[in-house]
Parts: sequence; structure tokens; C-alpha cells
Amino acid sequence: MKHFYPYFIVSLLVILSIIACSDDNQKKDDDYEPIPPTSPVVLDLSQVPYQKLSDYKLFEGDMKNQDPSLGVLPYEPISQLFTDYAHKKRFVWMPENAKATYNGDGKILNFPTGTVLVKTFYYDNVLPSNTTRVLETRLLIKKADGWIFGEYVWNDEQTEATLLTTGEYIDLEWMEGNVQKSTTYRIPSNTECFTCHKSGLDIIPIGTKPQNLNSTYTFDDGAKNQLAKWVEMGYLDSNYPTDITTVVNWKDEGLDIGLRVRSYLDINCAHCHQEGSYCDYRPMRFAFSESADPANLGICITPDQDLGNGLTQIVFPGRPLRSVLDFRINSTDEATRMPLLGRTLVHEEAATMINQWITALEGCD
Repeated sequence: MKHFYPYFIVSLLVILSIIACSDDNQKKDDDYEPIPPTSPVVLDLSQVPYQKLSDYKLFEGDMKNQDPSLGVLPYEPISQLFTDYAHKKRFVWMPENAKATYNGDGKILNFPTGTVLVKTFYYDNVLPSNTTRVLETRLLIKKADGWIFGEYVWNDEQTEATLLTTGEYIDLEWMEGNVQKSTTYRIPSNTECFTCHKSGLDIIPIGTKPQNLNSTYTFDDGAKNQLAKWVEMGYLDSNYPTDITTVVNWKDEGLDIGLRVRSYLDINCAHCHQEGSYCDYRPMRFAFSESADPANLGICITPDQDLGNGLTQIVFPGRPLRSVLDFRINSTDEATRMPLLGRTLVHEEAATMINQWITALEGCD
């Protein structure tokens, strides 16, 4: 027993020192800042466009569900482009420490090199099985010398999308509400993409303007103004004005019909009817920032092309049947429809709105 006490004291001291070291180690671990996760997106600007959509790692899990990977941010324009009733999901991704800057309410944001804009087109209630079918995913990728296209067509199994530059047709039937619709859906070629995304000799995006994004969107972590969310993500410089002139949702029938029509024409037509674009030789200027001028909307303006059928003005106040705009919106003929590309069907709801707007306009001076 006489030797027990010293051994006990030594053992106790060893145990206490281990406990003290453990506490010190715990405190040191707590002092460390956690390493932030990094986006899994793969973007080698010397190799894009990749052959497969999956190579970018833009989505996690089952790719057809379009669940964005870390850093891939969804967005939605206030008024949206019509493409034969296709639904769309849009996303943006930028490299670390790169952000866009404000360039004007109605001008495309100045995007940094490495930006990827993503737009997926899909239909619900596709017949005969009433299933969801993803058709295509379009990428715009900003390289050092400008934007390039990446057009990806989905396989029937909905497991992968493959790069296509020449275009394709897909026969489709689906239920739109309680109405059965069908079309031969057009996957555009790179040449067709450039027709709409043209500014001089350059490729540009269409919808990513502050006027189209200055609205609330419900993100996974809650509802927030989209521009503010882009700032929070580090994707947009915060130095933009608080009084942005903003388009309206053309579907909101409680709003002024003139603003609704101007917003619809802006997103669907302005990219061709502006300087340096495909239809810049026409007199109309449909950008929201320009269309407050009745002449730019074609009101009381004689068309520069005789289409016959009594179409004597681009917009003839009170007379839709004598208005070129009404005629083109309701046409499915490739030679006369408007927009020229991106649709084969009449956008019935918008056509009704434009007819009502023309009918309510007062006569020319």
C-alpha cells in the first residue's frame, strides 16, 4: 500500500493533462473559420462547348430535374419569351470573384468572362402518358473574345443532352390546360440562334437586363428581389440605381394594357427591332425604353411592305384587322408571322391582348 499513493498521484496528473490538452485542442478547432464549399461547375474556356451537358456539372442529382449545383442561381424575367407554350428554367453561373456590372436599365448587364447563362425548355403533360419532357438546354458562355452558343438536345431517356449545332425538329403533342395542342418543335441551329442574339457581328444575351430582373423571386432560402440576390451571391456589383424603370408582367390583367403590350413586345420582339439587329431596317423600335413613343410602336405608321388585305398601318387605332401588328401576331406562315423564329403556333392569350389594345386606341391626328 505504501507505493500506491505516488502511483495514484502520477496517474491523476497524466489524466488531468490529457483533459487540459483536449480542451485546448477544442478551443483551437473552434477558432478556425470553416472552409467555404466550392461550386462543382466545370468550365474550361479552351474546351467549351463540351459534347455533353453533364460535363459542366451544372445540376446535381437526376439532371432532368434541373436541381442547380452550388453557385448555379435560378432567375426569371418579369415577362417571358413565348416559344410554342414551352416552359423554361433559367440559371446563371459565374466564376469565383467575378461579377456583372450595371450598364443601364434596359441594357444587358456587363458580364465577366466565364459567365454561363442556362435556359432549359420543357413541356408538362406530354401525350400519350401525360409526362414531363425536357427538349433542349441552351447555354450562352462568355469567353474572353465574346459569347458562344452551346445548344444541347435531350435524349428520349431524359438522362443526357448532347451538343447540336445544325438544328432539329421534334413532333410533340401535349395538354395545355384542358386543350390538346401539337407542334413540330424546332431546335434552332447556331445560325438561327444568332438571328435573335445578334448585335452587329456580336452574339449577345436577350433577357438579362435590370428592367427584366427587378422583381421578387422565391429562391430555396426565401423570396428576394432578384438583383439583390445576385449581389448577395457576388454575381452583381451593388452600384446600381434604386429607381430602375421596370417592365411589367404582361399576364397581369389588373395592370395598364399599354404597359402590358410594351412589356410583351420588349421581350418577344425588341431583340430584332433595334439598331444592329436582324430587323433594324424596319421602323418599329419595341424596346421598353423606346416604345413610350407611339411611332416606335407603329401607331399610325404606314408599313414599308405591302401585305395587302387592307393592312394600311402597322397599328391602326381602333382597327385591328387593318393593323400589320395584329396580322403578324396571328399568322403562322413563316413568311409573315412575328416573331419570325421561335414559334409555330399563335400565342392566343397575347394575340387577344394586342387585339384589345388596338381596339381601344384612339384615332390618328
